[in-house]
Amino acid sequence: MSTLELPGFGPYTVAEPRTWPKSGPPTSRIAYAAAHVVADPRGDNGPGRPAAVDWDATIAFRRHLWSLGLRVADAMDTAQRNMGLDWAACRELIQRSAAAAAEFGAPADLVACGAGTDHRPDAATLDDVVAAYAEQIATIRSAGAGVIVMASRQLAALARGADDYFAVYGKVLGEADRPVILHWLGEMFDPNLRGYWGSTDVATATQSFVDLIAAHRDRVDGVKVSLLDADHEVALRAALPDGVKLYTGDDFHYPELIASGSHALLGIFDAIAPAAAAALAALDRGDMTAYNEILAPTVPLSRTIFEAPTFHYKTGIVFLAWLAGHQDHFTMVGGAQAARSITHLSKVFRLADQAGLLPDPDLAVRRMRALLEVHGG
Repeated sequence: MSTLELPGFGPYTVAEPRTWPKSGPPTSRIAYAAAHVVADPRGDNGPGRPAAVDWDATIAFRRHLWSLGLRVADAMDTAQRNMGLDWAACRELIQRSAAAAAEFGAPADLVACGAGTDHRPDAATLDDVVAAYAEQIATIRSAGAGVIVMASRQLAALARGADDYFAVYGKVLGEADRPVILHWLGEMFDPNLRGYWGSTDVATATQSFVDLIAAHRDRVDGVKVSLLDADHEVALRAALPDGVKLYTGDDFHYPELIASGSHALLGIFDAIAPAAAAALAALDRGDMTAYNEILAPTVPLSRTIFEAPTFHYKTGIVFLAWLAGHQDHFTMVGGAQAARSITHLSKVFRLADQAGLLPDPDLAVRRMRALLEVHGG
């Protein structure tokens, strides 16, 4: 196999490729991969520019995820929502993704999309926030997809306490025509969301969150929690009303959290999709040895991709999609391919290989060598 010099690590020889078995959708857990978008490499995707997307490659990657039995969470932070993917591109992504899902089955079962308020940065009142949420939810439901109610930067800026969150979400949930997923995104993913649910004290915020869910139990399918705190997630899962699912968004502790009862809605599942699907199949058949053996080497990879500043994790996700042959270039909307160093990407390369996630090692090595050339060899 090929050997190359990785900055910070020295000579590295890639392993033989691993073949992952394919199976149907998991039965013991619901699993969403939060999917990235593929930029148009010839588009004007500089910082602050409107997103130019390669729609064919973007939808092809979603078909790849569905073929492995995973669902897709779309138009969320992994797709660079609030970090390059504007509402015009989000709206088109939602429509295209739902239409593609309809070719596989009911789109509301295969794809759920993020509803936010980012198209209204000028929102000046809580009613403006409610109206913004309602507009995006209507777009998603008209496409036939499920709804994930994302945390709102605009609400975080306007709310003066838990009562304001309760009022806004109460109105939003009151308009839902089917149960939705609520998303609690921690400030490590978006510093603008500090103090969400009305308090910077996590215990106080959690109680407000649980009270809101209990008041609207019939409108909430589940909650996605991205706080990177496994103990908090286990406690929250136990506190949820009967029937409300917890979808882990913890990209540091997902193997043990899924094993102990959480469902999944994870950005790292974009990058480790074949391994994730195989591990979930092992969980279905009660083979915990195989489950842990498959996921264990993906954890150091995920922790590296999601290391601080965590919100730049999208760069590692797209980098691996390029190495694995799912897209022909390493370009991102907003120019985000420059957000991580060559040393960081070299570590991601090495860990991905050790986790068996480079299906064509020769292709991955050629592409990594080309990137190293750009960075001075």
